[in-house]
Order: sequence, then C-alpha cells, then structure tokens
Amino acid sequence: MLVKVTAENFKSFEETAELTMVSSAKIRKNNEHKVTIKRVNLLKSAVVYGANASGKSNLVEILRFMKYCVLKGIPLEAKQMYCRNKEENAGKESVFEVQIVKHNKFYAYGFSMILSQRTITGEWAYELLPGGDAQMIFEREAGQPPQLGDKINISAADRTKFQIYADDMTDNRNSLFLSEMNRNKNISEHSKLAVFRRIFEWFSNDLVIYSPNTPITNFEYYYDADSLEIVNRLVESFDTGISEVRIDKLSMEDISSKLPKEIFMDIVEEIKEKMATGKHKGVKISLKYNKDFYNFSMDDQQDLEITTIFLKHGNSVADFGFSEESDGTRRLFDLMDMLLKTDDDETVYVIDELERSLHPKLTYHFIELFKKLHEKKNVQLIFTTHEPTIMDQELFRRDEIWFVERNADNCSHLYSLDQYKERYDKKLSKAYLEGRYGAIPVFKSFSFAKGEE
Repeated sequence: MLVKVTAENFKSFEETAELTMVSSAKIRKNNEHKVTIKRVNLLKSAVVYGANASGKSNLVEILRFMKYCVLKGIPLEAKQMYCRNKEENAGKESVFEVQIVKHNKFYAYGFSMILSQRTITGEWAYELLPGGDAQMIFEREAGQPPQLGDKINISAADRTKFQIYADDMTDNRNSLFLSEMNRNKNISEHSKLAVFRRIFEWFSNDLVIYSPNTPITNFEYYYDADSLEIVNRLVESFDTGISEVRIDKLSMEDISSKLPKEIFMDIVEEIKEKMATGKHKGVKISLKYNKDFYNFSMDDQQDLEITTIFLKHGNSVADFGFSEESDGTRRLFDLMDMLLKTDDDETVYVIDELERSLHPKLTYHFIELFKKLHEKKNVQLIFTTHEPTIMDQELFRRDEIWFVERNADNCSHLYSLDQYKERYDKKLSKAYLEGRYGAIPVFKSFSFAKGEE
C-alpha cells in the first residue's frame, strides 16, 4: 500500500508536493474507507481535482517516473522534467520519495538527481518503526559506495556480497542501487538483503499506473466460462444495453480481413517460440487491435484457434462487434480488470482521468463497485478527475479529496479538502464549482477587437 509520496522540482511542482494516504484523526465518518496496519490508519482511496493544465497528471507522473527509473533506468526525456518555470531549477536537485507498506512492514525509499544532467545525487531506504523511529537500510551519496545501515544484522556471506555490489556502484551516477540489487543477484529469500527485493516488487507488481489512453483490460477474463459469467453480471449492472457478452471463433478468412498480415504472423511466431521452449503445453495470447479483442491459442498439435468477443443487445437478433460499441462502453471494458481482479491484496491503482468517456452516473457506480469488491482487501484507488458529481461525502471522506492548483508563478500546489472545515451535509460539488476550494478554471474576457475588455 502507499502511505505517502513526495516530490520537488519535477515538472510543474517546484516546491515539495505531498500526497498522504494517512487518514485524518478529525474525521469519524466512513471508517470502512480506511485500513489499520500496525496502528496506522491508511485510506483506501484518493481523488484529485484540478483545472486543465493545473498539474493533476503531473502528480500521476511522479509515481510513473519513479517506477520507470527503478525498473528501466532514467529516461532520456528526464532532462526536460525539472520545473522549467525558472532557469535556475535546471541545476537544482529533484527529490522523490515514497513511503509504502509491503508484507506488513513500513518502508521509505527515495532518490535525488539533477534531472537536466540525468545524474543521481543520492538514494536511500529506511524501515519505518512504531513510534516514529526509522532504521536505515542503506544510504548512498554521489561518488560514494552505498552504505548498509549499522543495525542491519546480516551474515558474513551476505555482507561480502553487499560490499561487492556497493563497490561496483561507487562511480555509477546513472543507475539506482535498488535496481542493481535486483539485477540477477543471487540473494536468498531468507536473507536480510531480501528487503531490496520487497521494495523493488512494490514498484514492479503492486504499483499499477494508467494514463487516459492505456487499455487496462486483462483479456483472460473474457475467455474463461466462469469469469465470463461474472463479466456478464457486471456489465448488466452498468445498464449499457448489453444483455450478453459471448466469445466466438473466427476463421482465417475473418482474421485476415481484420488484422494486418505482419501482425498476425508476429503473433503466430511468438506462440511457436513459446511452444518450442517446452515450458508450455498450450499457449494463449490476447491482443487488442483497432477497437477489438482477439485471443490466439495453440495446443500441443499446433492447431491455432482464434476467438473474439461479440455482444448482444436486449432482444436483438444480430450480435455486435466490440468496435461497434460507444467509447464509454469500451472504456468500461478497459476498466473491468480492476473489478474482476479481487485476489490482489496490496495493489495500488493510479489512474489519470478515470472518468474519460464515462457518464457521471456510470463513474459513480464504478467507484461504488470497486469499493464493495475490494472492501476486505488492502487495495487502493488513486485517480485524477474533472467529474464533480462524485465529490460526495458518502463516496469519499474529506481527507480522500485533493486539489491541484497553479499559482501566479505557474507552479502547481497540492492540497487536501481536509484543510477546510465543512459540515457533513455540505454539498461539496456545488461548493467546488462555485470556487470555494480553488482548483477550477479562471476565464478571461475575449473580444475580436484588439484592446477591448
């Protein structure tokens, strides 16, 4: 789970921006919206509002950037990611940190760098202990090898390993030590050094980030009879007019008219390569192309089967292809994975513009369902939106609602609704649109005649 994320000198955020999932002690309502881990109360949701170009997406980009750096390295475009509102920011450090929960333990991990030079200036990880104490796991400064915390009690063999890995990083200012400690290192799960793997896995497995155009769907739900039944019940609850979702086989003639030959051949080749390893008795690959779903499967006899989704509307005689559905319906199917994947216990979903192409009531219903289906899980949903109708104190506590606003210097400022003292019966959406909390567009007058006000 995410406890807190902070960053400074990144894109539109010049000063420190902090989003915390620690609940407010002042709010007694909707206690089911939080989970308690070692006496720390963490919120399961956060919704972020703001005008266009306010910096909402940049808040999502903080987590995306950190994840990319940990898993793949510093991107080339990082050179332009410092807060460019002031020239001197090019030479200033940018600082990033997350506080997380993994396997019931609290950790803080972060790094600093000069983005314009793509050079790392510092990196650190701590275990956060009850009572506010912190135990250093490692620290690293530019030009120095990473130092292991004094209280990390590891075996002599592991200490030797750590020292070798640390010495190799002495002059490396372009890679994170956390990444290197998870690059083909022979570290036992029972070793104290396995903490590096746990923090790394939070980024690789637990943190799931989506932009407005990212398809979220895990296609496998639509090709399994049991889960397809659940899909049908879910779709029916959204009142899309779809009465049944079913799968059907496609002939080679059908698929040749829908997919370019080179894409089809690439998929077949990938399937055969997987079969050739001997690790797979059957291979299944899913593809979303040109607004349609396709599933390719091959058995041991190398017989290829291709299926796709068809949708039935009410009592209609004909079936409809997925590409014939509205943008809103297709977006709903994209998001369905988040509702179906109920076996996860620590996933943090971060979504930019959750409501894209969705009717306000459909968005509201989606959030209600998400909360209900994950009510017994430590799953979090963090998203940006423009949709005021979901700013409802039945759906979100005040400490779950955040705003991003640009100041006079065109820098973004992040703040919580919890700083405003509002009655529980207050209609928040009306107050927001009236400008009480800021973070809304401010329009200027316009005239075709130059100089007119």
